[in-house]
Amino acid sequence: MMKLDDLNNASATDFVALLDGTYEHSPWIAERAAAARPYLSLAALKVALARVVREASVDEQLGLIRAHPELAGKAAVAGELTAESTNEQQKAGLTACTADEFAKLQKLNADYNARFGFPFILAVRGPRGTGFTRAEIIATFERRLRAHPDVERAECLRQIHRIAEIRLNDKFGVTPILGQQLWDWAAELAVHSEDEAFLTCTYASPAHTAVAEQLMAWMRDCGFDDVSRDAVGNVVGVYNGTGDQRLLTGSHYDTVRRAGRFDGRLGILVPMLVVRELHRQGKRLPFGIEVVGFSEEEGQRYAATFLASSALTGAFDPTWLEQTDAHGVTLRDAMRAAGLPAKAAAITALKRDRSRYLGFVEVHIEQGPVLDSLDLPLGIVTSINGSRRYTGEIVGMASHAGTTPMGQRRDAAAGVAELILFAEKRAATVPDIVATVGMLEVPSGSINVIPGRCRFSLDLRATTDEARDALDADVRAELEAICARRGLSFTLQPTVAANAAPSDSAWQSRWEAAVAELGLPIHRLPSGAGHDAMKMHELLPQAMLFVRGGNGGISHNPLESVTVDDAELAVAAFQELCSSIQA
Repeated sequence: MMKLDDLNNASATDFVALLDGTYEHSPWIAERAAAARPYLSLAALKVALARVVREASVDEQLGLIRAHPELAGKAAVAGELTAESTNEQQKAGLTACTADEFAKLQKLNADYNARFGFPFILAVRGPRGTGFTRAEIIATFERRLRAHPDVERAECLRQIHRIAEIRLNDKFGVTPILGQQLWDWAAELAVHSEDEAFLTCTYASPAHTAVAEQLMAWMRDCGFDDVSRDAVGNVVGVYNGTGDQRLLTGSHYDTVRRAGRFDGRLGILVPMLVVRELHRQGKRLPFGIEVVGFSEEEGQRYAATFLASSALTGAFDPTWLEQTDAHGVTLRDAMRAAGLPAKAAAITALKRDRSRYLGFVEVHIEQGPVLDSLDLPLGIVTSINGSRRYTGEIVGMASHAGTTPMGQRRDAAAGVAELILFAEKRAATVPDIVATVGMLEVPSGSINVIPGRCRFSLDLRATTDEARDALDADVRAELEAICARRGLSFTLQPTVAANAAPSDSAWQSRWEAAVAELGLPIHRLPSGAGHDAMKMHELLPQAMLFVRGGNGGISHNPLESVTVDDAELAVAAFQELCSSIQA
């Protein structure tokens, strides 16, 4: 098996030869990466090779894509693939296609080449490393055939890097065992769902309770000293240290509807594996580790978002117990049905004593495209954006689309459209702030009627409260101006107002040092999504680590994914973080 020293100490020519076959018929990638030696880790080498490709010209990138064979294509049939490609296609079962599957793939290959001008690339061994099924390959093929050419070219390159990563693992004899365990745990938890076709696990549902019970069983197997489910359904595992203080960590195990497997749950499973490894080594740290699987973060069943972390910070509002879901079931009754006490006193008692904790850290899938676009497995969060959300309605006058002159219209939808464009333009003027109208409805709309009413949502986010409030003021002022100019009226109802949660500088530095110790570049980025950490920020210093999401960073979607290699790096970074803390 190859060793990193073999590469670091080789001549440039030998370096290229040792990496032959990593990237299909493209020795120029290794040639350029040779100058960046020495590499501290295999992960550092992978990132450096990907950077060479990212910095290459478009023509070079297209040449790399075109150097790859079609899946189950003519070259495969003729036995003309490289040994690496032959092995991968065989493992995916592409050499054993049925006649219908083969015909389908040939048609997809032809359509794809006609649309994009290059072959479809997919790392057929997948994020788990054990391979997609032929049905999954065909479904992915069909989905990506609809993509924009620029998006698809970037996705092909990311798939090529995943192929190269797996080939490098083979060359080095590396198996991401911890990452595989995490991936398998996530898959097993996803079995518990309220929807047969998609993952849905909302608060206090039977699926939610089943996930909690499974997490507790695994925590006991991992060697936690104490495992329990508290009064709001949080799963809490404690691994004692030699000192009295603890590091608090975790994330949520509830999901949105039609969810992915890793949102929230990744941040529970990573520290569980860290504890498991400590237990297996018989090792205790100077501090304890308390892992919390927060029972609710997504706000899917009840409006009381963050009810789980609010209980730990002392911000749980007892009136929430009277909220009802879409079926009229109160939160109190739902909790009781799930075996929880549903008593305000029991929930109030969950508030943590600040003096007993060093801080709060959270590992989370990025839920965005930044790390994926930069070919980086890990990123350090600088701040969780503050937000303001509204639901609104503009009211004009419904009238005949054919008889009402353009200058005499009071078009409510046109007013909202103008607001959308302003919000988009205004947000784009300042880095790291965003504005979104995600819901848009013309009630009782008709093709030949000018909209008299238009309902909309408004979501404004920024890294600081000052930037958020400035954006908010400008958008609301523009809404007033638009309506005054167009002869419209409006209502605007606030629904959420969350303050920004900047990362604690000391804890952020610890994450940065941990990532650097793995040989990876430091990339800092804000979180546009809300997390349990932003609630825990009210009680403890906090900082987050992001893990790259696959499929362009998509989340809140069944396509959400992480690779076992990136999961392994997340566990390693958490281990490094723990080793650096002096309690």
